[in-house]
Amino acid sequence: MITTFAAALNAGLRKALEDDPKVLLMGEDIGRLGGVFRVTDTLQKDFGGNRVVDTPLAESGIIGTAFGMALRGYRPVCEIQFDGFVYPAFDQIVSQVAKIHYRTQGKVKAPLTIRIPFGGGIGSVEHHSESPEAYFAHTAGLRVVAPSNPGDAYHLVRQAIALDDPVIFFEPKRRYWDKADVDFGAPPELPMDRARVCAVGTDATLVAYGGTVATALTSAKIAAEEGHSLEVIDLRSLSPIDFDTIEASVAKTGRLIVVHEAPVFGGLGAEIAARITERCFYHLEAPVLRVGGFDIPYPPAKLEKHHLPDPDRILAAVDRSLAA
Repeated sequence: MITTFAAALNAGLRKALEDDPKVLLMGEDIGRLGGVFRVTDTLQKDFGGNRVVDTPLAESGIIGTAFGMALRGYRPVCEIQFDGFVYPAFDQIVSQVAKIHYRTQGKVKAPLTIRIPFGGGIGSVEHHSESPEAYFAHTAGLRVVAPSNPGDAYHLVRQAIALDDPVIFFEPKRRYWDKADVDFGAPPELPMDRARVCAVGTDATLVAYGGTVATALTSAKIAAEEGHSLEVIDLRSLSPIDFDTIEASVAKTGRLIVVHEAPVFGGLGAEIAARITERCFYHLEAPVLRVGGFDIPYPPAKLEKHHLPDPDRILAAVDRSLAA
């Protein structure tokens, strides 16, 4: 069935609500309105206000309430309306949610999913186009995932909700309207923590996640017209990271370029570059390169096209790698 990214998420949430009466949704404007991106459209009408809960505009209160419910056996799914609004809840997430399983020596679990639309590309105002994934990937005790397409959106959100660990679920908001064929009756193609090779190549490896996967695939098509074969890996899971899949690719291509919207300094690309340099030192033909946002606060909407990685910047990095 051809469906959008947002509709696939809606279908995944609907299935989770149908399958488990302990699943409930919480967030600002997710009920009657259906969310600002309409991801939860019609769910409150079909499941009632006790299971699809419109909350006050208080992110710390949303996560704190959901955390308490998770401790009592529920499986809450929280929506943070925009990425830049998650910071009031940051203390709850990293100090309480992430640590409870370790603190109780495994006796207490926190099956809590926190959905966060992230990244740019939609011309939003300040606080609406952040890329905070590195903060959460750095926090032990959290799973962090970022689907890039409708199929993964549907399956990953169901896998996240079913998991007993807390999951930060990043949704690339500029991909909400992307369409693809999704088989809702099929099982997931991959485990939740496995990366996917989206395009096979021999000359260099591109690793991306979320909103930049489509950009990487476009770059690979352009490179092919210029005679270069690029392998593209969709990371899918940001914590843990599937380094085995990346290592196997780099062992073949000898070159790696990591792409993400977040600033390069201290981003996930730095961790990937360090790990692959350790694991593939004798396979690498060139230094691992990173293409990301600049080390600035997110720019005004009219300038974001210069800030976000595009095929020109990615292919310039490929040329540098191939010339090394």
